[in-house]
Amino acid sequence: MIVRAVPQVVTLIPESDQEIINMSVGEALGLLRADDPRSVLQIKGSFALVAVDGHRVRLARSLNRPLRYFLAKAADGPVLVVADRIDAIQQLLIAKGYGNQFHPSYTRMVPAHHVIEIQLVGCPDPNPIYHRFFDPPRATLPPNPETIGKAYLEALRAEIAQWLDFIPRDEPLGVLFSGGLDSGTVLLTLHDELLARGQSAARLKAFTLAVDGEGEDLSQAREFLHRTGLEFLGEEIEISGSTLDAKEAVAVIEDYKSLDVECATMALALLKGIRERHPTWHALVDGDGGDENFKDYPIEENSELTIRSVVSNRMLYQEGWGIDAIKHSLTYSAGLSRGCVRGYAPAKRYGFSAFSPNTAPAVIAVSEAIPFADLTQGSHEKLYALKGDLLSRGVRQVLGRELPVFPKRRFQHGAMAASSFQRHFTGDDSQYRNHFLGLHHTP
Repeated sequence: MIVRAVPQVVTLIPESDQEIINMSVGEALGLLRADDPRSVLQIKGSFALVAVDGHRVRLARSLNRPLRYFLAKAADGPVLVVADRIDAIQQLLIAKGYGNQFHPSYTRMVPAHHVIEIQLVGCPDPNPIYHRFFDPPRATLPPNPETIGKAYLEALRAEIAQWLDFIPRDEPLGVLFSGGLDSGTVLLTLHDELLARGQSAARLKAFTLAVDGEGEDLSQAREFLHRTGLEFLGEEIEISGSTLDAKEAVAVIEDYKSLDVECATMALALLKGIRERHPTWHALVDGDGGDENFKDYPIEENSELTIRSVVSNRMLYQEGWGIDAIKHSLTYSAGLSRGCVRGYAPAKRYGFSAFSPNTAPAVIAVSEAIPFADLTQGSHEKLYALKGDLLSRGVRQVLGRELPVFPKRRFQHGAMAASSFQRHFTGDDSQYRNHFLGLHHTP
C-alpha cells in the first residue's frame, strides 16, 4: 500500500489583508477553485489568494499587489510557503528549520492575470501550471479619439465608484498628486464622483511631494489645482533630501531595478510625511498603471523595443516581454506585474491602502481595445501625444471639465531638482542588487 505524504501549505497573508470589494473572501476562494479560471475576473478589488484543495493549490492575485511562494522539501512531504514578501518567507523557513534551502532567487512571483496551479506531490519540485484568466480583445475600438476617451473615462469612473462604495463615508481620502495626467484625471474623477453622491469634497486631499522645496511637480500641482478651481484640496509635503535612502527602498520593495528603487524612495518619503501629519489616515488613491495603459514610456530608452513591438504586443507594459506567463523573471515576473511593489510595499510600510483604478481589468480592457497602430501610424511622437489627447477628450465628455496637460515626467524626477537627483541616486541595478542579496544572507 502506497501512502502519499500530506503537503503543508503555510499562508502568511492574513484574510484581513484582502481588500475585495464585491464579495467575501470565502466566495472569492470558491471562484479560484472553479474549473474555469476566468471566474477569477469576477473578483473586484485588491487580492492575493491561496486556495487549497487536497494536494492541489491555486494562487492568484490582482495586478496591484505581489504574491510570492517558495516550495521547501521536508521528510514528510513538500512545504509551500506563500507571502507578499521575500523576507517573510525566509523568516518562516528559518523558524521551521529549512533556512538552508532558502535563496531569494528560489522564490517565485505569481504573474498577474494568471491562476497558478501547483500539485504538491513528488520530488523534485513540481512545475506549476499557468491558466490565464484575463485576456481582453485587442484593438476593437474604432480609431475615433472621442469614442476612446469617453470609454476610458467611463471605465475609470466606474472603478472609482465601486471603490467608494467599499470605503466608509466618513473616511478621509488622499490622492498622491503630481499634477500629471494620471493623478490629475484620478483627482478630478474622484472629486466629481463625491459631489455626485452628495458627499463633501472636504474629506479629500491632494498630496504633493517636494524635496528641499524644489521639483517641477510642485509648481505643476499648484497650477493644476488653480486651473481646475481645486486649490483647497492641495497639501504639500516638503521633506529634506538628506532623509532619502535608496538602500532602505531596496529593502522595502525587495527589488533592485533602478527606476523602481528611485520611485519607491520618493514614495516612502511622501508616505512618511503624510503619516506624520495624519496618523489615522488609511485610504489613498494614485494613478499608477496609467503610463502602462497608454504605452507612454520612451521607447528610445530600451534598445530591445520598437514602436511596432510596443503597439503590437498584448499588455506589454503591464505583464512584460516574454512567452505566455513566463516573462523576464520567475522570481519577479515583469512589467507592472513586477513593478507593483514600488507602490504597494511603501504604502503597507506606513499603514496605508493604496488604490489605482488604472490597474483594474475593466480599465485595462479599454486600453487594450485602443487601436494604437492605426492611431500612431508608426510615429513615436503621435504615441507620446496620444495619452493627453484621449484623457482630455474623456474628461471633457464624462466630467464636463478641461484637463490641464503638462509635459510628462516620472514621479522621482518631478519631486526634486535635477541636480539634487543626480547627487542622491548614484546606484545602478547591479549595486542595488548586491545590496538586496546582502540583506538575505543566510547564516
